[in-house]
Amino acid sequence: MLYDEERGNMTLTATGDLLITRRLSPYSEPHYQEIWDIIKGSDIRFTNLEMLVHDYRGYPAAESGGTYCITEPFMVDELKWAGFNLFARANNHTMDYAAGGLIATSENLDRAGLVHAGAGPTMAAARMPAYLDTKAGRAALISSSSSFASWGRAGHSRRDSEGRPGLNSLRYETHFVVDEAGMQKVKDLSELLGFEAMKKRAHQSGFVSGETTKENEFRLFQHKFVLGDKPGVYTQAHPGDAEENLRWIKDAKRQADWVLYSLHAHEGDMERTLPARFIQPFAHDCIDAGCSAFLGHGPHLLRGMEIYKGGPIFYSLGNFVFQNESVRKLPFDIYDQYKLDDKSTPADLYDARTNKDTRGFPADCVYWESVLPLCKWEGWKLVDIKLYPLTLGFGKARQFRGRPLSATGELAEKIIGDMITLSKPFGTEIQYKNGIGIVKL
Repeated sequence: MLYDEERGNMTLTATGDLLITRRLSPYSEPHYQEIWDIIKGSDIRFTNLEMLVHDYRGYPAAESGGTYCITEPFMVDELKWAGFNLFARANNHTMDYAAGGLIATSENLDRAGLVHAGAGPTMAAARMPAYLDTKAGRAALISSSSSFASWGRAGHSRRDSEGRPGLNSLRYETHFVVDEAGMQKVKDLSELLGFEAMKKRAHQSGFVSGETTKENEFRLFQHKFVLGDKPGVYTQAHPGDAEENLRWIKDAKRQADWVLYSLHAHEGDMERTLPARFIQPFAHDCIDAGCSAFLGHGPHLLRGMEIYKGGPIFYSLGNFVFQNESVRKLPFDIYDQYKLDDKSTPADLYDARTNKDTRGFPADCVYWESVLPLCKWEGWKLVDIKLYPLTLGFGKARQFRGRPLSATGELAEKIIGDMITLSKPFGTEIQYKNGIGIVKL
């Protein structure tokens, strides 16, 4: 006899960024309810929780991920109503309220029985998988971020030292390729600004000078410039972070039926719709190490998808709920950034930041259009991916926009058309049919 989960049949829904400050449960539009029917009908229901969930415990950090993303403890009931059962926590807002906010969020999620990964009191806790038991088998989630304040990265414990609360990091290294003329300009700039003299003094004093030993490399402002024929910005995953994350994937593969890897990455290539160059090879490594799916998010807009060795890779799922304009209380630092005094209100801040909706997120439709993928496996093989187009209310007033509805008609065709175009560089074929996208496998 077989256990049901031995059959290898599973359905997965995955959403991008969940920046949520308002209740989800009161609304009843048919184009809204059908989204939740799709999510609640799947076995594994993933989302990127880009919010802290607590009653303003801890202290606001001097540097945030943008908006100080916090919602109050009542939101755990809404998350349960929505049906999500796997939550990614590693993102650029994980430490908006420093260690106190991280710990308070963990406590509230744990108290509600919600399964989450990517943040913890030490690096080991932040990196290790979270596990979810479903009728389709045991699922593991590893959540990481390449976008974060430098001090937001969790720290390892030692026998003689405590670890540090924070997120599971996937750092990356950057170098700039320039031609001979460009390299000479960089060297001339370094000479002009006095950095060459500073390097020389540091070398004579016995300090690390930062000079490179390779003939075709040069360092300026801690950046590495490399002589080459194809100028551009090149990135690669930090070897240590990549190795440790892959090790946890391999561990999870021995402990679970399904392994999901979540990466929060704002970083892009020269085109904002393309992922930074370090992401694709790392995503391939994740699938090779045992991941069932790679789930990307972060830039708040859609990026393409790829099928690699039978595993879906979503480079960015865009926004799912986008309510970063209804955070109830915000600290001094963000008001000061926009030169607003302590008599200013949150609405004043949001108006100043967007120039009354004429710039930033409210002024660009790409931040308000996304997809909800429904992936299906049978006998451990990926057999179907449907992409349901979503609109978050571009052009509507602040109190309306940010909540997803199923897109229809020309807008649905446009959104799936965007995914078709975005996915072509990865060799993925998508067909628009009956109002949704069908991925060719």
